[in-house]
Amino acid sequence: QVQLVESGGGLVQPGGSLTLSCAASGFTFKDYAMNWYRQAPGKEREFVAGMISTGRWSNYADSVKGRFTVSRDNVKNMLYLQMNSLRPDDTALYFCRASGGPTGPYYWGRGTQVTVSS
Repeated sequence: QVQLVESGGGLVQPGGSLTLSCAASGFTFKDYAMNWYRQAPGKEREFVAGMISTGRWSNYADSVKGRFTVSRDNVKNMLYLQMNSLRPDDTALYFCRASGGPTGPYYWGRGTQVTVSS
C-alpha cells in the first residue's frame, strides 16, 4: 500500500523557518522523482519544489527560490522541504507527490498545514 505522510507544518511568524517532512512507503522511493506542492484557500494547487530520483538536480517555483530547499534521503525514504524567510503568502496546505515519470504513476500525500502569521 502506497503511503506518503507529510509532517512538520504549523504556525510560524513572518521571517521564521519550518522544515516539512514526507515519509514514503509502499513503493520504490529511490526510483521516483519527488515534488512539493501547495494549495492556499481559494487557489489552485501549485508546484513548489522538485527533486529527481537521484537527488542530483532540483528545481523551484520562482516564488520560493532562495528561501526553500528540497532534499531527500533515499535510504530512509524521506523527502524534506526546508523553508526559511517565510511570508504570509506561503500559508497553504503543503503536499508531497511521487512521480514515476511523465505519464505517472503519481502518488499524493494528504498534506500538512503551514500558516505564516503574526
